[in-house]
Amino acid sequence: MNWYVVYTKPKWEKKVADKLNQIGVECYCPLIIQMKQWSDRKKKVEVPLFNSYVFVQLADIDRNSVFQVSGVVRYLFWLGKPAIVRDEEINSIKTSLKAPNISDISVTSIQVGDRIKIEAGAFSNQDAIVQEVSNTYYTLVLESLGCVLKIKYK
Repeated sequence: MNWYVVYTKPKWEKKVADKLNQIGVECYCPLIIQMKQWSDRKKKVEVPLFNSYVFVQLADIDRNSVFQVSGVVRYLFWLGKPAIVRDEEINSIKTSLKAPNISDISVTSIQVGDRIKIEAGAFSNQDAIVQEVSNTYYTLVLESLGCVLKIKYK
């Protein structure tokens, strides 16, 4: 059985995960604790790590069963197919969230103008600036080498 990513209504992640568990669908909604401040108090609250996403594990033929739950909008698609998350990636998220030395976590997407460090491949350890982001590739400017790098992803 594969892990799929279900897109939910905003702020419905925990409700959707609870309802999916009730109907027998195995799901995972990674949660973190954040300090929220209101005008009169501060409070630690549990919030989803990924806004509007819940991971579900089910057989391909059972994928439509998630739409029985209110709050489910659609599946997340990647290159025209439902996005599949490997077991190792789910286990990695679970393991990293259990680490005691984590104080603050945030998830952001790569944006045009971001400065990044390439971690693997022929250009590893090179600093780059994101010039373009599309559905199938990134265009990076490597200032130190004086070149533009186009990276396709699968």
